[in-house]
Order: sequence, then structure tokens, then C-alpha cells
Amino acid sequence: MKVNPAGAGLAESQLDRITEHLQHRYIDAGRIAGCQVAVARHGQVGYFRSFGCRDLERALPVEEDTIWRIYSMTKPITGVALMSLYERGLFQLNDPVARFIPQWRDLKVRERADDGTERLVDPARPMTVRDLMMHMSGLGFGGGRTLQELFSTDRNQSFVPGLRRGPDATLATMVDHYAGYPLEFHPGTRWLYSVSTDICGRLVEIMSGQRFDDYLRATIFEPLGMDDTGFMVPDDKVERFAACYRRDASKKLVLADDPRRSGYRQEPSFLSGGGGLVSTTGDYLRFCQLLLGGGELDGVRILGRKTVELMAANHLPGGQDLQAFALPGGYGEVGFAGMGFGLTVAVAKEPAATQVIGSAGEYMWGGAASTIFWVDPAEDLTAVFMTQLLPSGTFNFRGQLKTLVYPAIAD
Repeated sequence: MKVNPAGAGLAESQLDRITEHLQHRYIDAGRIAGCQVAVARHGQVGYFRSFGCRDLERALPVEEDTIWRIYSMTKPITGVALMSLYERGLFQLNDPVARFIPQWRDLKVRERADDGTERLVDPARPMTVRDLMMHMSGLGFGGGRTLQELFSTDRNQSFVPGLRRGPDATLATMVDHYAGYPLEFHPGTRWLYSVSTDICGRLVEIMSGQRFDDYLRATIFEPLGMDDTGFMVPDDKVERFAACYRRDASKKLVLADDPRRSGYRQEPSFLSGGGGLVSTTGDYLRFCQLLLGGGELDGVRILGRKTVELMAANHLPGGQDLQAFALPGGYGEVGFAGMGFGLTVAVAKEPAATQVIGSAGEYMWGGAASTIFWVDPAEDLTAVFMTQLLPSGTFNFRGQLKTLVYPAIAD
């Protein structure tokens, strides 16, 4: 990848601190196996570097075209796909989801009293498409109310949200499955990170008449040249696929998913819009540059500028932050304080509220294996960080990288 710090308006000496930080604190210290960072500004890549190993067991280094599991960084791609159908007039944000999924017309809400008793009631209002895109739908995880419950010691430790969900599962069967579960809260009243974006993938199928993967390929991946992004890793690319790790009780890295025996080696029936994709840093950077460019990159337009602005606006009631709406025990990839939420992306309020250097209006998300990205329209900047360590939140990579990236702005 061609790098031009000066063209990006970034000071190379400050960017070198990214290299020192990651190499010393994470690679040499054995905290992660490997990682990759790209920072772009003014249409130029100002920093790109690969670190460590993509596969410790086989001593294979991270290379420019390494393929990573991006898990929940799939969500904004699903958001763009759904909003491309919005631009065709196929739905409005306040449309009831039951218009497209009629088996959900009679969903109930589980209300819990202070004494622990529960009752099922009608929702105060219908769940809307916007509720789905914002994780305010009322949907839980079906088998666990939050990610913490699903990751707890008495449950399946191999669970990763949005991965495969069984050999015969599809987006259509998932919709049928959730027709039998009550909502965790009245739509639009709380925020709970859940399966909502998978349902957005099903809406893409229903509205477009295409399989979700076919729609993504034709509408986003092929036009943008994102040739290594998809729901599986084929035989001719398996050598580039990174291994995925966890840390054991002694904080030693242990293999969680061998790239050659991974579930990603087979085409899945369940095409998770919430977390099913793999990608490369180069591919995902192009996606971020598309967003930064108002829906256009290299003469290819996927969305209109005003549509991207709509996605990246804070839609939380009253312009508040996630802290005001997050269900207790819930999880968010980027924290709650000072963080608004748009349509499949978190949106930062002013840095004094987030307590992280950056700009008001930047938007972002991350993935279960500690991957992150952010887009900052005010500084014409985007950054992508790839690694493969479960679960996310083990280390605050986004906060640390931002403290290293923003001081490099030199214009």
C-alpha cells in the first residue's frame, strides 16, 4: 500500500509512535499475535504498517493482504446496503418492521416488576426499521439477554455473536425463531446491542429479492473493488487467513480458531449482517473512504452524501448519549459516555464528553476480535485497526490509537 504522510497532512515522526507503541506494548510483550493499522487523510494513506504474526503456530507474519475476521464491523456494511434500498424508496425509517416481517405483528414485550415477576404486554408502539438499525428494537439474544450472559462460564464459551448459528440456520429461519421470543423492552425506549443488524440483513433480502451475500457483492464489494471481503475464505486465499486467539487465565495466547479448520472455510447458510464477514485492511479502508467521501469513492457512488449524513447523525432521543439509554448489563464496542448512535454506527459527541481525543461527529464501530475503525469528517480522516483477539474490550486499542494519531495532524 502506497504511503504518503505529507500528502495526508500528517507528521511522520509522530506516526512512528504508533509503531513503537504497538510493537513494544503488544507484539514484543506477547499480548497479541499480530495486527495491522492504516490511517488515511485527504485521500492519501498516511500510515500503514503490519506487525507480528497472522498465525503463531505456523510462524506466518502479518502481510499486507492478510484476511481478518471483522465480526461486528460487518454492521455498517449492512447499514449501507439497507440504506441503498432506502434511496430506491423501498422503505422509510419509521416503517413498522412487521410491514416486511408479518410474523412479527404480534410480538409482546416482557415487563419485569420490582418483585421479580414478569408479564407479557403489547408494545407501546411498533418496532421500526430505525429501531433495528439503532439496537433499540427490544430484541435480545434469545438464550441470553446480553453478550455478558452469553459469554458467561455456564454457557458456550465458543459463542461469537453473528458467526454461524448452526448448520441449517438462515436469516429467514432466524426471523421465524425470534417470532417466539418476547422483546426485552418497548421499542425505542432503551439501547441493547443484539441481533438487530442480522434482521437488517434479512430486510435487505426481502426488499431486494436477492440473497444477502449476492446483494452485498453486486452493490458494494464489486463496485468498490473489495475483492477479499465476504462470508467465507476460499481455498485459494486460506494461506492469507489469520488465526484467532484468546487469552487463558495466565494471560497466555491460546488458539481459538485455526484458519485452516475454521468455520469460515465453508460457505455459511446463515449470512450474518451483524458479524459474518471477513475482510482485509485495504478493503475495509476503501469502505471507510467511501463513507468519508459522502458515499462516493474513485468515481463510484454507492450512496448519496445526504444519506451518509443521515446514517452518521446521532438519532438517540434528545441528542443524548448511550449512557442514558443502554440497558444495564449491556455492551457496546466503543463505550457509552459521550457516545451517540446513528444508523449502525456510534457517533461521538464533543471530546470533553467522550474523554477521548477526536472530533464531534466522528463515527465508528469495532468487532469481537478487537478490530476497530473510525471516520472523522471534520478532519477528513479515517483509521482501520485489525487484529484477532477475543473478546473485544480486552485492550482499549481505539483510545490508545487516537492519542497517537491525532497529534500527527500537521495542517
